[in-house]
Amino acid sequence: MSILMLLVFALGYLLIALEHPLKIDKAASAILTGVLCWTILILGQDAIFAHAAPALTESEGGAHFLEHALLQHVGEIAEILFFLLGAMTIVELVDAHEGFQVVTDRISTTNRIRLLWIISVITFFFSAALDNLTTSIVMAALLRKLIKDKDDLWFFGGMVVLAANAGGAWSPIGDVTTIMLWIGGQITALNIVIKVILPSLVCLVVPLLLISIRMKGHVQRPDMLKNPNGHVEVSTFEQKLIFAMGVGGLLFVPLFKSFTHLPPFMGMLFSLGVLWVTTEVLHRRKEEPTQELSVATVIRRIDTPSVLFFLGILLAVASLQTAGQLATLATALDETFGNIYIVNTLIGLLSAVVDNVPLVAGAMGMYPLTVYPVDHAFWELL
Repeated sequence: MSILMLLVFALGYLLIALEHPLKIDKAASAILTGVLCWTILILGQDAIFAHAAPALTESEGGAHFLEHALLQHVGEIAEILFFLLGAMTIVELVDAHEGFQVVTDRISTTNRIRLLWIISVITFFFSAALDNLTTSIVMAALLRKLIKDKDDLWFFGGMVVLAANAGGAWSPIGDVTTIMLWIGGQITALNIVIKVILPSLVCLVVPLLLISIRMKGHVQRPDMLKNPNGHVEVSTFEQKLIFAMGVGGLLFVPLFKSFTHLPPFMGMLFSLGVLWVTTEVLHRRKEEPTQELSVATVIRRIDTPSVLFFLGILLAVASLQTAGQLATLATALDETFGNIYIVNTLIGLLSAVVDNVPLVAGAMGMYPLTVYPVDHAFWELL
């Protein structure tokens, strides 16, 4: 049954990797994989635990253990998902109020090199607050307002992705994986900033310098239309207020956790609640309809399939951890390599092909804090 679990997980992973050729959303594959892995674990518990934990095969001990383990894992996963939902809603709310124009309106240069550096640096620091996926989406939208030529857009977009990944690595809320490690207790906010910000800057500056040697000329600005889609007019004051409160609310989360010791998702929900009340008060006396500026409308634009993908893949990884297969893999890696740098390099190379979320979740399951304590170099490299 353990082999069957691994086969189902591998097949699910393959479907996720082949999402575009197969035209099957990876969220659907991930959810099926997660549920099937737990189903096999429940039905085949006697065979799976026969050698590692024979006591669990007696009476109903195994069923109670697995039920408790599932609920514990769901609770840990829910912390991550609620955090992401709160963060994504805040970012969408800022975007709906055209808050990011506060940044683009201040960019006047058309020089390719100067614009590339400005966009990359903004992306680098935005990513630390907004997470790299959200930042990439936001900056891609901003680039369309700054650059007309399609080839230039693709080139600058590629640099945005690189800058967003570099910027997300040094912040506890800059990437889904750092969020997972922070919520899981593997890293602390201050340490990850101090230890990783310089390597992250190197990852940004080196390609920028190499590109700057060859790049020259100017970009062409697109023709901008005033309120092109008939959206509700937003005042400059509202733009700046919602932008400041949104970014400030995201940066407030680590401080909230340090002060209250509550899980990070509580701080994120608090920030969302404050911003929600603020927008309701701002728009309650307006005569024109403002539904598209409300949280109730904005929340529909959230990337829900990605949230469901995280749920499914994290459930699948949790089943392997509960079955003891991740611990077995960790032992095999240590016996084969015995070096955290080699193990992290292998994980990094693998993440170029497959999604990094399950890889990090797997590493968290393979190596408990008793093996690599909080803020260990292994977690920083990961």
